[in-house]
Amino acid sequence: MFTGIIEQLAEVVVLKKEGGNLHISLKSTITSELKIDQSMAHNGVCLTIVGIDGDNYTVTAIKETLERSNLGLLQVGSKVNLERCLQIGGRFDGHIVQGHVDQIAICTEIKEENGSHLFTFEHKQSDNITVEKGSVCVNGVSLTVVNSKDASFSVAIIPYTFEHTNFQNIAIGDAVNIEFDTLGKYIAKMFMKDL
Repeated sequence: MFTGIIEQLAEVVVLKKEGGNLHISLKSTITSELKIDQSMAHNGVCLTIVGIDGDNYTVTAIKETLERSNLGLLQVGSKVNLERCLQIGGRFDGHIVQGHVDQIAICTEIKEENGSHLFTFEHKQSDNITVEKGSVCVNGVSLTVVNSKDASFSVAIIPYTFEHTNFQNIAIGDAVNIEFDTLGKYIAKMFMKDL
């Protein structure tokens, strides 16, 4: 389980395809604190660390993960948002994030608003919804929804978040990972079942 509070950016250093899987090696300043078999969120996707070599570590994304997320679009040099799993006894600063990406969304607009940024994303309409002032996870970042619509929403990004996550690299047309609010998904499923 995660909170959507990004610890740092890692850089992709090697991409290796093997069958339907993609092995992703990343360079990070926290690699020395990691261990094999540990779970960590990468752009919001929970992946298991399978190898460590100096400052680099490796995770593997399977076909299902690659089809549902933007990890298959990574290139050597791409910056990836990292978050280690929630530590029991620590503060819960974001919202409940499972690391199970629901789908990708496409950035359709970026507005600078006197120091902050407003990003708008469009996604496939589904049972998953956003609500005004509700939570959503974009590339692993816990955010508050504004301008909630059936197949789009916006988020306001403060300067700190812009500078310390890969939001600084997102451009119009880019795909991002979306995890809709967990509680909202259960409520939506119960509601749809009763119709």
